[in-house]
Amino acid sequence: MAFAHLHVHTEYSLLDGSNKIKEYVKRVKELGMDSAAITDHGVMYGVIDFYKEAKAAGINPIMGCEVYVAPNSRFDKELTGGEDRYYHLVLLAENNTGYANLMKIVSRGFTEGYYYRPRVDMEVLREFHEGIIALSACLAGEVQRYIVKGLVDEAKKAARKYEDCFGKDNYFLELQDHGIPEQKTVNAALMQMSKELDIPLVVTNDVHYTYAEDEKPHDILLCIQTAKKLADEDRMRYEGGQYYVKSEEEMKGLFPYAWEAVENTQRIADRCHVEIEFGVTKLPHFEVPEGYDSWTYLNKLCYDGLYGRYGVSAGVETDAPVMPDEEAESGAALDASVPWQTDMPEQAGAGKEPSAGQIPEGMTEAGLLERLDYELNVIREMGYVDYFLIVWDFINYAKSNDIMVGPGRGSAAGSIVSYCLRITDIDPIKYNLLFERFLNPERVSMPDIDIDFCFERRQEVIDYVGRKYGADKVVQIVTFGTMAAKGVIRDVGRVMDLPYAYVDSIAKLVPNELNITIDRALSVNPELRKMYEQDEQVKNLIDMSRRLEGLPRHTSMHAAGVVICSKPAEEFVPLSRGSDGSVTTQFTMTTIEELGLLKMDFLGLRTLTVIQNAAHYVEKYRGVHLDMGHIDYDDRAVLASIGTGRTDGVFQLESGGMKNFMKELKPQSLEDIIAGISLYRPGPMDFIPKYVKGKNSGGEITYSCPQLEPILSPTYGCIVYQEQVMQIVRDLGGYTLGRSDLVRRAMSKKKQAVMEKERDNFVYGNEEEGVPGCIANGIGESTAKQIYAEMMDFAKYAFNKSHAACYAVVSYQTAYLKYYYPVEFMAALLTSVIDFTSKVSEYIMTCRSMGIAILPPDINGGEAGFSVTEGGIRYALTAIKSVGRPIIDAIVEERENLGPFKNLKDFITRVADKEVNKRAVENFIKAGALDSLGGTRKQFMSVYVQIMERIQQDKKNNLAGQISLFDLVSEEQKAEFEIRMPDVGEYSKEMLLGFEKEVLGVYISGHPLEEYEEMWKKNTTNTTKDFLLDEETGTTAVWDGQSATIGGIIADKKIKYTKNDKIMAFLQVEDLLGSVEVIVFPKDYERHSAQLIEDNKVFIRGRVSVEEEKDGKLICERITGFDEISRKLWIKFPSKEAYEEAESGLFAQLAQSDGRDSVCIYVENPKAVKNLPPNRNVRADKELLEKLTALYGEENVKVT
Repeated sequence: MAFAHLHVHTEYSLLDGSNKIKEYVKRVKELGMDSAAITDHGVMYGVIDFYKEAKAAGINPIMGCEVYVAPNSRFDKELTGGEDRYYHLVLLAENNTGYANLMKIVSRGFTEGYYYRPRVDMEVLREFHEGIIALSACLAGEVQRYIVKGLVDEAKKAARKYEDCFGKDNYFLELQDHGIPEQKTVNAALMQMSKELDIPLVVTNDVHYTYAEDEKPHDILLCIQTAKKLADEDRMRYEGGQYYVKSEEEMKGLFPYAWEAVENTQRIADRCHVEIEFGVTKLPHFEVPEGYDSWTYLNKLCYDGLYGRYGVSAGVETDAPVMPDEEAESGAALDASVPWQTDMPEQAGAGKEPSAGQIPEGMTEAGLLERLDYELNVIREMGYVDYFLIVWDFINYAKSNDIMVGPGRGSAAGSIVSYCLRITDIDPIKYNLLFERFLNPERVSMPDIDIDFCFERRQEVIDYVGRKYGADKVVQIVTFGTMAAKGVIRDVGRVMDLPYAYVDSIAKLVPNELNITIDRALSVNPELRKMYEQDEQVKNLIDMSRRLEGLPRHTSMHAAGVVICSKPAEEFVPLSRGSDGSVTTQFTMTTIEELGLLKMDFLGLRTLTVIQNAAHYVEKYRGVHLDMGHIDYDDRAVLASIGTGRTDGVFQLESGGMKNFMKELKPQSLEDIIAGISLYRPGPMDFIPKYVKGKNSGGEITYSCPQLEPILSPTYGCIVYQEQVMQIVRDLGGYTLGRSDLVRRAMSKKKQAVMEKERDNFVYGNEEEGVPGCIANGIGESTAKQIYAEMMDFAKYAFNKSHAACYAVVSYQTAYLKYYYPVEFMAALLTSVIDFTSKVSEYIMTCRSMGIAILPPDINGGEAGFSVTEGGIRYALTAIKSVGRPIIDAIVEERENLGPFKNLKDFITRVADKEVNKRAVENFIKAGALDSLGGTRKQFMSVYVQIMERIQQDKKNNLAGQISLFDLVSEEQKAEFEIRMPDVGEYSKEMLLGFEKEVLGVYISGHPLEEYEEMWKKNTTNTTKDFLLDEETGTTAVWDGQSATIGGIIADKKIKYTKNDKIMAFLQVEDLLGSVEVIVFPKDYERHSAQLIEDNKVFIRGRVSVEEEKDGKLICERITGFDEISRKLWIKFPSKEAYEEAESGLFAQLAQSDGRDSVCIYVENPKAVKNLPPNRNVRADKELLEKLTALYGEENVKVT
């Protein structure tokens, strides 16, 4: 073979290349080539995927990149425009030195030279040229660009410049022929230039897709990139259909005049050999105090922690010197001022009683020491000593600085080392958590300790790590958004200019299944398959979509992933920048782990912020200090409150399904909550009835064999956790725990071949591999096979108990706070969702159901967040629109320094220099924040502008040294000149509510629907909350195509004319919890137009429309006005005599109201109900209810 492709764009030339790496490598192999390159635009996103795929296929992978070169300095901006902002240049790594330099070149393009594109310059190329072979690229190369302009001498200078940079025979002039006329001119000039300058030639095909027939889908991809349609004239195109992976014969046919240039491709390929090292850890070294090495220091920390946790002393000296003061920020010193270290003696066992828990039941001191020694030795043997010290250090920093840290996350909670280091706060011994699920000698991948931090302060911990190890060594991790099945159908349909509703209907035939593909959708949905087979337009749409499905479409930054390197990160991975300017890797998390780099997840958990703020509120308002790590986790009252199902705001337990499960489960311990969190997931949900039955029946539980009982008795005979699968394999089949974890992983990843092999080992044993098997353990063959089958079925979905246990602790903590300190907890919860209006509305309803009043914001009593006050919860001042946090902070500071604001003028005067403008004052008034200043909102709105203008004028006069008449009169006379509040009364209730909604996004002092609440609940199947995308699950409570009825106020209405000049409408309908978009198509608009009026109260029945990663919508089918629904007005009297005495007066009141609501009289003693005849029907509106309430008492008048 004499040809290799050296200029190739893969799927990682985002939205510019549709050449999927797997297909590309397969095609190269089919064509008989032994080498191939990857040269994506400015990035190295795909090089590791390509390397592994090529190696597996026996292809030599040539690692490269087509970089963008700035015409002058990479730091220059706008010196040139358009195409001249940068030139293209292909770089190939000849060896590992070249690969390392290529990563640095590409990284500098992002970190130093980004301007429209990641640009480098000659300075960077000269610094990192070693081991690099360069090609002059396509028509966008500098040499080619000069030739096209007729500047041949400049082109020669450029060629010489690059040859001088990379060295003789390391720079090649690149010939291409895609049928573009300019390429003929350029190629002729390059041939001549090669002779004159003695610079070798090379031919390439600028590959952007794999097969010739991919031209059309690739053209569609370009339209997706540029937001164009195929029919658009003025758009980006790759004309000619020549940008595919061509054979050697095709390339030789294109260049019969340059066979040596063809053969040079293979010569270059033969020079290029890069070897990537996988699986070798590259941990940064952790600096320990003088007198220690990493191993002895980890031991000291662990044995100190063992004493602190259990009161168990190892009998060893641990009081060696700690780090000097200047190093204390790192947390490596044991500082007695750190709250969680105060129970640690200077020497383990040196005369102090531990403040932590005792030894768990069934465990001994010797057993704890043995477990700790075992784990430490495994950690040492596997080379992870520094790993644990690094994690201990930044968690110590967080806790030292009052940054709340979660009790743990994931399998790390199964480690007693983690527990003693206080990396985790859940006892692995007490809850029977397995270390081997986290780390064992048979596990090849690095351990994974993910940490939850306070949502608001997580970045402080990342910043600390950056300071400690160096900003150039700590970077965040890239992720890719891909073109998934439904999304790509919609994208392609838009580009093909097909009607939206038509394309949407096809996309919705793809099942809502995780990682669903179009091919799978065609196999499982007969309707979609039938349309595909019978409708040519659908077939074309689907075929185009299939070719583009799975392509990465954009990058983003991993929400939590951070890499900590021992050397500058660009020496291990190429770097890029996130949308916020943060430096990120160009490799994903899995690649980072494969390369042996230390990857940590610094997760921000909003609930931790809620817990910490609630505890601060409790201390501030009640004077009670709460240590959330040491509350009673067996409090019967708290567990009973969870069992009621009223778990709004309780972590992991607030979904509708989980509320019902908790009511059914009635948890009696933290173990029950752990199991509940594990079971309430797709798959395990099927076991919930069996679990609940076992819990409630107790003695009826049966086990397939006696050996199962100690493993499954805590979960009432059900397999609930991954750890139980491991224990069954170990105790019944005789596996080691390390090997049992490999079996568990094979089951969870559905590795069929491994599972089949291990079934035989589990049942019959394997003497060569040291597995006794179940039969040798006295368990029958059929029983063993049945147990294995059950494990296989469950292990696909089984949850990690360590992770569930950690989250159960957080669940319990929130439930504890909600039960004992409801006002403080709900205030903290509302503050945490202040930017999510729908959640605020939801929790306001929860507060009202708990009897907690929500009070308007108050300039004299409110805070930036929701605050606790004697009457309930005071609304947050920062929630007021057009009033920023700095203004609120300045106002609160003013109030705290100089006392409360006395009146409107006093307030405006004192904040005049704090950038409080007219809009801000108006919004304060509308929100009710100035209600305490002596006046109505209507009065304040009438005079605030006048007061502000006078204060402003007085200021100008003072600056000019002028004296006004006001300055000359006495204090008594000044009062006559004050701006007085006009006697205008107050706005109507409806206007006040409207103002609140306008400036706060929610209603505070009431809700326009509150008098209709019972009717609203009775006549709806769903609330607007059900249409919102859940930020944790990424799904909505409603599903696509579901029939639903909502009720609420038409808050907004937008009219749109269709192509046929018919009217349709887009409504925003608000209920007590939030709002949802309702689409009314022309036919329904025509039928219901009279009801489609803003502020009208309606019930809307329709069909749910849900798209990926978007809130749901409702397609209207029928509208019914609230006033069309008859209600029942109930009036209660204590006795028949009382009713008879009041009857005439009651009828007189009822006669003044006319409507369709029936009236029902209820007599308590003796119990009797009387339905009044239809001629007594009324309109049960607010006016009538207020009159009846005044006459008979609020508790005696109800509407249903």
